[in-house]
Amino acid sequence: MSKKICIVYTHHKLGDLIWQLPYIKAISEHHNEKVDLILRKKTQAKNLLKDLVYVNNIYYNEFRKGLAYWLDVFKLKKIFDLENYDFVYILDKVNKPAIAAKLSGVKNIIGPGLRNQKKWITNKDYLDEKDWKLNYSEQSQKFLKLNSIDCDDKFPKLEINIERLKEGNKDLLVEGKKIAFGVDSFEDFKMWYEEDFIELANLLAKKKLFDYIYLICGRDKSHIAKKIINDSKKHYFIDCSNKDLKGVILAIKNSDFYIGNNSGPLNLSAALGINTFGLIATDPVSELKYSKIKPIVPDEYVDNVWIRDRSGMKKLKPQKVFDEIIKSI
Repeated sequence: MSKKICIVYTHHKLGDLIWQLPYIKAISEHHNEKVDLILRKKTQAKNLLKDLVYVNNIYYNEFRKGLAYWLDVFKLKKIFDLENYDFVYILDKVNKPAIAAKLSGVKNIIGPGLRNQKKWITNKDYLDEKDWKLNYSEQSQKFLKLNSIDCDDKFPKLEINIERLKEGNKDLLVEGKKIAFGVDSFEDFKMWYEEDFIELANLLAKKKLFDYIYLICGRDKSHIAKKIINDSKKHYFIDCSNKDLKGVILAIKNSDFYIGNNSGPLNLSAALGINTFGLIATDPVSELKYSKIKPIVPDEYVDNVWIRDRSGMKKLKPQKVFDEIIKSI
């Protein structure tokens, strides 16, 4: 008899969701069933994960705080009542989905058990409080191991049907060699400077490695793409700041390689199988060990140190980035 499985993940960042794909797949394979997902709308998961063969339905919940907390609990309970799940897995420490599953009568509520969550879940083996210091991938790996779930491949992989992305994005389908620059980040201290992207483009142009460069950034950081275009006075840049996730994915998939700040699109590019270079100077490169991202760091870089000051990115010189790319392509 088939079992109904739901997996809940509450983080809103695109990159964080991508890091969880190996563990979502491992749970699906463990039960030999497709899984339903409950995620934040901001992840755009219904576009991002639509083509994954191990995913069935995707529901959105905002996981709010304050007065809306219990409204979200009862929205989750409504989903659990409708679907009548046999298992609800929670991939982070939040209580809300565990409470909703308990109210809905779900028999198997499996979570990492950090902080107060252990009051609501049914599994008896939890993560330790010291595991709070692990990164999200390592937390999920230990969580699955405690629950006897194998995860043979810890590197995120994302399958996308490119044809469904072309509608409304014909302007991205230009002839010639394309590469992509990821020029923004959710955290400003991780962003390389606009003038350094311009200098890197000049170095790559001399080697004739592209005809066009997609500039990948969010609408709220569109000024970065515009500054690069205006200051460079070059016509080979394509501003993608007005594109939704489908357009961003299409641009990345059309690129020979991707170079960018440590952000969601960087993780997306690696998961899509694109040759991906990460510009890292102000945060730990060790966090990328379960990714196929190729980190490029300054000559005197020290790992496992956070520098929450964008000026630290100036230590990573365009010539160093260029040299590392040339060695790898």
